Amino acid sequence: MDAGDPPPVRVVNEAGKSRIVLVCEHASNWMPPEYARLGLPAADLQRHIAWDIGALDVALRVSQALDATLVVAGASRLLIDLNRPIHAPSSIPELSESTVIPGNLDLPEAERQKRIARWFTPFQTRLAALLDQRVAQGGVSALIAVHSFTPVFLGQHRPWQAGMLYRRAARLGAAMVQAMGGEGQGIAHNQPYQIDDASDYTIPVQGEARGLDAVLVELRQDLIATPDGAALWAAHLAAALRACLPDLA
Repeated sequence: MDAGDPPPVRVVNEAGKSRIVLVCEHASNWMPPEYARLGLPAADLQRHIAWDIGALDVALRVSQALDATLVVAGASRLLIDLNRPIHAPSSIPELSESTVIPGNLDLPEAERQKRIARWFTPFQTRLAALLDQRVAQGGVSALIAVHSFTPVFLGQHRPWQAGMLYRRAARLGAAMVQAMGGEGQGIAHNQPYQIDDASDYTIPVQGEARGLDAVLVELRQDLIATPDGAALWAAHLAAALRACLPDLA
């Protein structure tokens, strides 16, 4: 790692008083120059395949509004996805949506291990240590991951404005749907996908395994791609978390 490279993990507002911890695993589209964009055109790094557009802006605003700690990734999900188990095919994707990722094809095991050591392990170790410390001190009860999704995926229109993805935190997840406006306002339960042990890491491993209420928030990218949109939806999300977790936020 060069001195000017962003760190693999950054903790924002580490001393925050809220008992909610926020995570943004797909915050960045940055890649080291030596990876030559993994053979992709520069424009592809601005797409969802490289990062979750708008998610970091929303997460930072929610962190500030709630005085909550936020854990942020420093590199593109195309290098290695921090919300995937390392043995999942989508961990280092050869195909993302309909785009072939040339630099991930036929990846040598040594390169796979290099990426795990450089980005995945530092991020997960830092997040785990922070959560374990907070749990031991009685200072965290909810883990909220902030993501964004595309309005259209492989030709299929996605009508929702936002989705709350949850499994064991059913009470919190359902309450957040209602607090954000309910299904009639385009706020969905477990859409645009569902949490699964084979394809998700943060909620099952970092959240549920610690007995935390863990919800992954998906916001539609076209709604949060501008500062004004991100500010509006961050305010909605912060208000919903205050309403659902009045003792935490």
